[in-house]
Amino acid sequence: MDFGVTGKLGGYYLAEQYRKNAAADKNGGVSFAELAAAKAAGQSEASGMSFKDMWQARFPGAYYHTADAFSIPQGVWERNDFPFEKFFCNDLDESAVNWKPNGANPAMDSSGVQSRLHSIAGQKSIVVPPELEEKMKNDPALAKQVMARVESFIATNQVPGRICSHLTVLDENGEIARFRASSHGGNITGPTEEEMRQFEAEQAAKKKRREEYARLNEESALKRRLMEQDADERYYKDSITKKAVSIATYEAAGILK
Repeated sequence: MDFGVTGKLGGYYLAEQYRKNAAADKNGGVSFAELAAAKAAGQSEASGMSFKDMWQARFPGAYYHTADAFSIPQGVWERNDFPFEKFFCNDLDESAVNWKPNGANPAMDSSGVQSRLHSIAGQKSIVVPPELEEKMKNDPALAKQVMARVESFIATNQVPGRICSHLTVLDENGEIARFRASSHGGNITGPTEEEMRQFEAEQAAKKKRREEYARLNEESALKRRLMEQDADERYYKDSITKKAVSIATYEAAGILK
């Protein structure tokens, strides 16, 4: 039986967790660390690789899509009738991104859900927002950082000795916003309660930083507007004063009567 788990996570997995899971990885491909080492040895120009190239070099045969799938509500994402298998195709069907639930959520152990899970066993797919893809094209360092985060995440959610599938969805900042991981053989993978608490704390801190940044930007914009307004008023007053002085001067000289 195939078991699946969905969730929302950030890239915060510890290096030691990654090392242990990577040692048991049976998926083949070239790891991001190996790509970097090859580059240093003059065997590969990893810095010239796009994020898509890095992804498919690490996971041969893995699917790569560009779409704003992270906007899919979590409740919709977690349903067993969500068409997750459509993300494991060369061409992503837009109906999967725009899918809406209809009716009761089928049971995980139903034949239909199990058949769809079985059809993607061992496969991997990633969905990258267009905004992030453009950022990574212009910022190779960001592309490497995101790739390392994704690789670590998948290694952490890999069950040794089992056939696993991974669907990873990134947000516009390169964070892991959504995922589906299924294990063929009766094992469930996913974040622990401690990991979820850590994730929630990190998300709260990020939200606080974003709000503070937005507040500071708003204050700065307001100050600029006030300074510009003050400068305009001073210029206007100076102009009026200069004009009045000129008129008075001309009148005193008998030029204006």
